[in-house]
Amino acid sequence: MTTKDSKVFFAPELFINNGVKDISFYEKAFGATEQMRFSNDDGSIHVVELSINGAIFHMHEMTAKQYFFSPDKNHGTTICIGLFVSDVEEVISKAIKAGATEINPAQDYEYGYRQGTIKDPFGHYWQIQKKI
Repeated sequence: MTTKDSKVFFAPELFINNGVKDISFYEKAFGATEQMRFSNDDGSIHVVELSINGAIFHMHEMTAKQYFFSPDKNHGTTICIGLFVSDVEEVISKAIKAGATEINPAQDYEYGYRQGTIKDPFGHYWQIQKKI
């Protein structure tokens, strides 16, 4: 899968409702930085690329494709984004202060991870975690 000049990595694309202009939650909660943005005429987001310490993900408004949904469309999601950090409690606390909802508090699990789950303001679930 990898070549001499490239590496393979995941870059999730998270869907948001049309008309969203403010995604500052990701900067406040995770320290994300905006890499590029394509806006609609009204200033709302069409697509934006964000990075959390080099881990890239995209936010994309809903399009006419019938198989993509924002999480609130069906009151849930089919994916939980795992974010590995050095201090699980600190990141969860910052995320909650920035507007996230705690789903599961951080705790240690027998399989060697410390994990807690939050839901961001757009309905996406994030599992904040580290290996212990």
